[in-house]
Amino acid sequence: MNEKTGFDGSVWQPEALLDVLEALRWDIEEGAERWLRRYEDAFPDGVTTSAENFAHYLALRNRDLRSVQRSLARFGLSSLGRHEPHVLAGLNEVIEALGARVGRVTQRRRGGPTFEQAHLRLATHAADLLGPVPEGRDSRVMVTLPSAAADDPGLVRSLVASGMDMARINCAHDDPAMWRRMARHVRDAEARTGRSCRVHMDLAGHKVRTGPVAPRTPVVRLKPMRDAYGRTVRRAQVDLVHPEQTGDTGRGGVPRLCLDGETLASMRVGDRLRFRDARKSSRLLAVREAIPGGFRADIGSTAYVTPRTRFALQRRGAGKWQTVIRGLRCGGFVEAQMEIRLFEGDTLVLLRRPEPGTPGRRDEDGGMVVPARIACSPPQVIDQLDPGQAVWIDDGKIGAEVECVDAHGARLRITRSRPQGAVLHEDKGLNFPGLDLGLPALSAQDEQDLDFVAELADTVALSFTESRSDLEGLGAALARRGAVDLGVIAKIETQRGVQNLPDILLGGMGRFDLGVMIARGDLAVEIGGERLAEVQEELLWLCEAAHVPVIWATQVLESLAKKGIASRPELTDAAMSGRAECVMLNKGPYIVTALRTLDGILHRMQQHQRKKTPRLRALGIVQNQPAPQPAADE
Repeated sequence: MNEKTGFDGSVWQPEALLDVLEALRWDIEEGAERWLRRYEDAFPDGVTTSAENFAHYLALRNRDLRSVQRSLARFGLSSLGRHEPHVLAGLNEVIEALGARVGRVTQRRRGGPTFEQAHLRLATHAADLLGPVPEGRDSRVMVTLPSAAADDPGLVRSLVASGMDMARINCAHDDPAMWRRMARHVRDAEARTGRSCRVHMDLAGHKVRTGPVAPRTPVVRLKPMRDAYGRTVRRAQVDLVHPEQTGDTGRGGVPRLCLDGETLASMRVGDRLRFRDARKSSRLLAVREAIPGGFRADIGSTAYVTPRTRFALQRRGAGKWQTVIRGLRCGGFVEAQMEIRLFEGDTLVLLRRPEPGTPGRRDEDGGMVVPARIACSPPQVIDQLDPGQAVWIDDGKIGAEVECVDAHGARLRITRSRPQGAVLHEDKGLNFPGLDLGLPALSAQDEQDLDFVAELADTVALSFTESRSDLEGLGAALARRGAVDLGVIAKIETQRGVQNLPDILLGGMGRFDLGVMIARGDLAVEIGGERLAEVQEELLWLCEAAHVPVIWATQVLESLAKKGIASRPELTDAAMSGRAECVMLNKGPYIVTALRTLDGILHRMQQHQRKKTPRLRALGIVQNQPAPQPAADE
């Protein structure tokens, strides 16, 4: 093998390669039979050709075929890497071509779809589930509706007119009344624009989250502006106002403190407030000017004011300062939470009981001597944890590992954090890669939301799908509501969901109009961002082999939708997304712009490539070159 390239250059000779391929075909047929026997009950009307092809593909990809691929390329034969939708038909053609080359008569094996049937089945399944494909592109576009869509039918019409083929309503947000208005606006936009647009609803699922964080004594910091030499450039300002004045800041972002009306009535410009701040430092606030509803004061030294801080109102008279009112206290403080800041090596306890979270206690050197604590919801997840289990918190911002589990909860050691530490907030997601959480397919909230899904939606997505039994739980819930014809989309967003995708597809494709959503946000946390590109490719291949349509979701043109400017990596990602049957955009202030941009990208890219196969449209770069001049002797 060449050390620089890693390629040994060896290929099979045609006769030996033909033997290998014929043996491979027998193995694929036998392996497929074993797969299908396990799922006979999932196909009450008989195994479909799509399921048969998927079983062929599972058997094919159970081995390393790199040397076979090199040999096929050497002899100009079709790559097996583009035969996902028609495995046996493609392998038959390759074997026959190679047999003709070496003069051997080969036998064609029957089973699975033909080339024409395969592509028609995938297109038909996609149309049944996701709606008709729009003119000029192979992929549909799904858009997550913002809350404003409930009361802005014009926004929904604009989205439909700009290329939205599916409107996504996320049941984790808003409420049923808003969902109903959103769906009504979509139906109205269809009628007005003449474009088809399906209504899709996502169930929230069991999102494991951190519990609440304990409140801390609120504090207002008054900090003057200083130059590079520590000299005061501008004194810190604060507004002293009546409690009826709303908001924690006033004009120009100046902080506010509230005093009772009697004190304000007796206060004058030129007075001062003497106090000891939270650090026991003596400080003076000078009352400088009257403002609507109170006074503006300033201070030349940094001060920390809390609800416990006591003030004395003083006024200058007879050449000295005299106290007018003692024991004043301010109000208007904004409630705040304790800060739980975690560094690598720290300890965090996930509590079973719903106690407010608290930060750890540290020694003089910053080491944690009492661990930080926060509740886990739902708490029964802790029963599934074992030492060594990886834990990711807040979309992967904090990494941890389980050290032990006891009656109080799970003790975690922080393995990844920012150098300055990461702050742990309440209601942040907890991911446990590869772990079966032991939770039912549907949460209690999902069961309630399904009543509205059955009424309003064309398709429903099951969050955190990890097995065939999860789909069966959803199917039973839909049957109870008479919604057995509703399209079902399995959201793949966990390591277990990836590992069990064959079980999910074979268990569901005979029962539902089935699709798969690659939910790349949680999935990247679960498997690691560096593996996401590899895994999403594998998911696309498997679903194409099963003739199951795919939705490519999460962070597509996210900067453009939220900030109005797209990054170069996002544009490349959007171009790659066209290999799925549907691409999802998330909401943002510039969502219409993002939608139009994606529509243009998909139109252009899908003239050049379908799935993994280049279409070889004439290249403008080549066509624009000057025609070569004939040689002098021609």
